Amino acid sequence: MANMNIRMDDTIKKQAEELFADLGMNMTTAINIFLKQAVRENKIPFEISRNIPNQTTLSAFIEGDKIAYDPTIKGYHDMDSLRKALEI
Repeated sequence: MANMNIRMDDTIKKQAEELFADLGMNMTTAINIFLKQAVRENKIPFEISRNIPNQTTLSAFIEGDKIAYDPTIKGYHDMDSLRKALEI
C-alpha cells in the first residue's frame, strides 16, 4: 500500500465525507473507486466540460444587460412602483 497526500478545500472535504458516509464508504474508498475506474476506462470516468450557458441563458443575459443599461427602457426603483405599473 502507498500513502497519498492531497490538498483540498475544507468545505468540499466535509461535503464529500458526508456524501460518502451516506453511501457507506469513507474518503479513501471513494478515491480508490475513482482511481480504479479511471485506470480501467483509461480516462476520467465522467464528463468534464466548461460551464457554457445554452442559447436560452445567453439570450437572457443579453436581455438583462439591455434592461440594465439601455436608458430608453423604463425601470423601477422599488417594489411599490413595479406593483403599481403591473396593477397588482
